[in-house]
Amino acid sequence: MPTTPGKTDRPDRIELTEDELREITGYAADCASRALPLFEQSVAADARPREAVDAARAFADGGRRTQALRRCGFAAFRAAREAGSPVAADAARAASHAAGAAFLHPLADAHQVKHILGAAAHAARAAELAAAEDPAVAAAALAWARGRAPAAVTVVLGRLPVAPPGGGRVGGFIRELDSALRA
Repeated sequence: MPTTPGKTDRPDRIELTEDELREITGYAADCASRALPLFEQSVAADARPREAVDAARAFADGGRRTQALRRCGFAAFRAAREAGSPVAADAARAASHAAGAAFLHPLADAHQVKHILGAAAHAARAAELAAAEDPAVAAAALAWARGRAPAAVTVVLGRLPVAPPGGGRVGGFIRELDSALRA
């Protein structure tokens, strides 16, 4: 029987099972992995984003949710801040979000939507930037992410308020995905 890290009757919290966390994290890792080559083309010697995606996959495949996983997510975030290009930065942010998805909180808070869809949105932005800001490239990446979203993504999104405003282009991608996956 799956554990329930977030099962509750409180109105400010949602039910969230470990199986759902694993499925969401696997989805985030799949989305982020599509952007890894964009980071590695720019910063080949920096393994932090790949390590974050690998750690997310390990959790999704049944591994433990550990401090090492959390550290990998933070390391990928630091790689994004240190990246020499916006493309590499968004690719590393996608990896950071993949590792962070394992730590989704069972809060009925719109900001939790970012934890579910952030990897997909940053991967789409990295692809768009790499293609000289071609919106068709971002649209294709978002369509891929919509088509690959497992049931847990749509089920858990349905327990949360809609994605919040703001966040620039990536925030727009999150809201677009959120809306499409709830439809």
